[in-house]
Amino acid sequence: MHGVELVTGLERDRYDAALRHGGGTCFVLTNTRSLDEPAAAGLTAQVARGLLEVAADRGRRLQLVSRSDSTLRGHVIAEIDALQSVRPGYDGVLFAPAYLEAGRVTAGDVHWARVGGEFVPVGETEFARDATFGYSSSNLAEFLAAKSGGRVEARSLSLDDIRDGGPGRVRDVLAGVSGGQWVIVNATEYSDLETVALGVLEAEAAGQAFLFRTGPSFVRALAGIEPSEPLTSAQIWPAGPPPGHGLIVVGSHVGQTTRQLAALRARGRTVDVELDVPALLAGSGGGDSVVGAVISEVTRGLAAADVLLYTSRTLQAGADAAASLAIARTVSAALVRIAAGALAARPGWVISKGGITSHDVALHGLGIRRAEVLGQLLPGVVSVLRPVDAPAAVVGVPYVVFAGNVGDRDTLAQVVDTLRGEPS
Repeated sequence: MHGVELVTGLERDRYDAALRHGGGTCFVLTNTRSLDEPAAAGLTAQVARGLLEVAADRGRRLQLVSRSDSTLRGHVIAEIDALQSVRPGYDGVLFAPAYLEAGRVTAGDVHWARVGGEFVPVGETEFARDATFGYSSSNLAEFLAAKSGGRVEARSLSLDDIRDGGPGRVRDVLAGVSGGQWVIVNATEYSDLETVALGVLEAEAAGQAFLFRTGPSFVRALAGIEPSEPLTSAQIWPAGPPPGHGLIVVGSHVGQTTRQLAALRARGRTVDVELDVPALLAGSGGGDSVVGAVISEVTRGLAAADVLLYTSRTLQAGADAAASLAIARTVSAALVRIAAGALAARPGWVISKGGITSHDVALHGLGIRRAEVLGQLLPGVVSVLRPVDAPAAVVGVPYVVFAGNVGDRDTLAQVVDTLRGEPS
């Protein structure tokens, strides 16, 4: 994605401003994966009401996309139920978790993830063992049935439907969908998603209405946004990199992130600061002394070099899913406080690694309320935001959103090179 805006708050005026930019497409960052299910559903409904009110005021039709994790982690059923509660009457829900650039594809209703150069059924990957959102089935019909307690019986848009029948066949399949039925979208390349998007538009022109639960790739197809080349340092810094060192915040614990972290540290060009999570959790007052000490280390480090702030690598899991979420929120809150404290040192750029981390640091740490998506640093992955509604120290400072589960071993180091204005 590029040339669209992202909003982190719940204010209608910000939704309106963002929707007027970039062809009427915007992202509202909610971070519901860090919340328990009732809170996630409530926030989803609140955002949807605000967006639909803005669209109604402007006399425009609005497509609501629940843009979620391509490895199936999250409140899949509850968030769609929340959208349906705000505006009942949708004919169907298209489930399209593909993230093609990151190697997440769907074929034969089975979702696959590329791991170490090989495609693996997603239910056999580390993502399926998530402490909060774990699952066992890679078949998306079985996955939806399990997550809904048997309530959802999905039908399928097969690759044959899409490739042999084209948009017309997609439209005809969707014509038989009603009552909010889920439809699995198989896709292994962008032409599949673009064909489905055209079929959706034809079905909507005939009077149908749909919701969408998707990974990243389908959004570009539905919005009609053309691909762009990865951003260069010259595009991010037309006048050259400004003074000031960068801050890299790593909160994700997936194996891919840990390998990338090790590769960056091995270069020896950053001041490395660890947030000791067991000490944080054991400390009083939300770990105030631990957080304060880390803030001091980070601000001192930024005076001399780029700073790599990372959480200790041993995952601290709770007794159950709710307890694990509570731990994640505590750790994220500490990272937020550290990032906010680091603003006194005026970092020239910020990279945030991990979905929950990138949301919380943007909203609560840096105070970003609206930002323009400039593009990605690698094909389809690692987005660069330019804050336009934020504190003065943050406006214009590139903020890099780097999901925990994308890239290879050296990707984080390559991204740091680009922000430094250096060749990898």
